[in-house]
Amino acid sequence: MPAKTVATSKAASKDSVIELLPGQNDLVFGVARIFASYNDTFVHITDLTGRETIARVTGGMKVKADRDESSPYAAMLAAQDAAARCREHGINALHIKIRGTGGEFHANNPIWFLSLAIKLTVYVVGTGSKSPGPGGQAALRALARAGIKIGRIEDVTPTPSDSTRRKGGRRGRRR
Repeated sequence: MPAKTVATSKAASKDSVIELLPGQNDLVFGVARIFASYNDTFVHITDLTGRETIARVTGGMKVKADRDESSPYAAMLAAQDAAARCREHGINALHIKIRGTGGEFHANNPIWFLSLAIKLTVYVVGTGSKSPGPGGQAALRALARAGIKIGRIEDVTPTPSDSTRRKGGRRGRRR
């Protein structure tokens, strides 16, 4: 079988400059993980793999009073600050993962005591609220208003498959 010949033009033979930076219309995505509890709101922005943290801001970092940490205003300020840091790193689009306190959380991190060298595994199982706190909606709205394109919005609140009972007893809390 004869060898194939490849026709090359003068334009293709010149050394072309390869641009690694995104163009004006290209979208560079990151992931915004918003944890909205009734005590605080966390806005944590990473790259797509989740390994590199770009910005991590909480509502408590933006207001002075403890009672205002979970407020929509504090969440809005935190999201605006996180969006500004995103732009510095060249991220102009985000996938959103919003999370409430949730029902089940297992922290499988080993804790080493100083001299005992005993490996313990901590299991924290609780039945918290399954809906995000008051700052979740405000943080999402602030990210969108800051000029960042929103890709996908996903609720990642952990739901228990079968865990401890909620407090209140069989007939619930009575007034």
